[in-house]
Amino acid sequence: MAHHHHHHAQSHAVTRKLTIATGANLLVVVAELSIGLYSGSLALLGDALHNLTDSLALVIALIAVRLERRAPTIEKSFGYQRAGVLAAFINAGMLMAFTLLLFREAYERLQSPHTVQPMLMLVTAAVAMLVNTSTALSIRHDSQHDVNIRGAFVHMVGDAVSSAGIIVAALMIRATGAPHWDAIITIFIGLLILWSSYGVLKESVNLLLEGTPSGIDPDEVTQALGRIEGIHGVHHVHIWALGPSSPALSAHLMVGDVPVKTTGPLREQVTEMLAHEYRIAHCTIQFEFTECAPDDPYCVPFKR
Repeated sequence: MAHHHHHHAQSHAVTRKLTIATGANLLVVVAELSIGLYSGSLALLGDALHNLTDSLALVIALIAVRLERRAPTIEKSFGYQRAGVLAAFINAGMLMAFTLLLFREAYERLQSPHTVQPMLMLVTAAVAMLVNTSTALSIRHDSQHDVNIRGAFVHMVGDAVSSAGIIVAALMIRATGAPHWDAIITIFIGLLILWSSYGVLKESVNLLLEGTPSGIDPDEVTQALGRIEGIHGVHHVHIWALGPSSPALSAHLMVGDVPVKTTGPLREQVTEMLAHEYRIAHCTIQFEFTECAPDDPYCVPFKR
């Protein structure tokens, strides 16, 4: 129970950080949009949209963190833990679609250059970079355990990098007087968005399809189960994830012809090992009171 309480307090702290990050981010969006329009800089507009989708990313992450705290209902027996994964998926998909628009606009600008005011670009991008860097640092620690918050973190870092890119572009425009640097940096920002979204999209699709969460090797888990004294065979091992940071497992364990009451301590040993070594907190174990059939490919009589 202590663990759960700690998790709750932790998720409240995360919620607070994400809320502050979202507010700061939206301010940056408004500033970049207005100044981008005024100074004629496509890169600023691109970055504003980048930041806006990232604010959406944060809002979605927030909603997901809140939904994940909801108690399970009759029809949703796992609660709403999947909300975070779904959120990450929608978000990454939207970002990728929006990037294509940016590329098209940048291409058109390379054909017919627009005049740009580099000083305004510089100042705005510098402010944006400060905001993004500080928000990224504030959620860095929490992002290591949760694909959802990791998504938000990656966005923040991407934002900081693209703002740095705009600063470079502004300096180049000032030095050379050629406005095409603006469009070139816009393309760079677009590539950055694609790159950051792809990883989140891939992991979220994997989890939505009940794939094994990245970082857990099913074969290794099977071997570890087989090494426990008293287990003769392991089959039907399934590992998936309920939410971004709660992996689950189900398996059939063959224990031979033993009295049922001996399986209690064994089950405790199994759940302890899974929780400790693989952070798998939810497991469903079915004992089979038979020996391995010689022709059963899924049943490995583990050698001691």
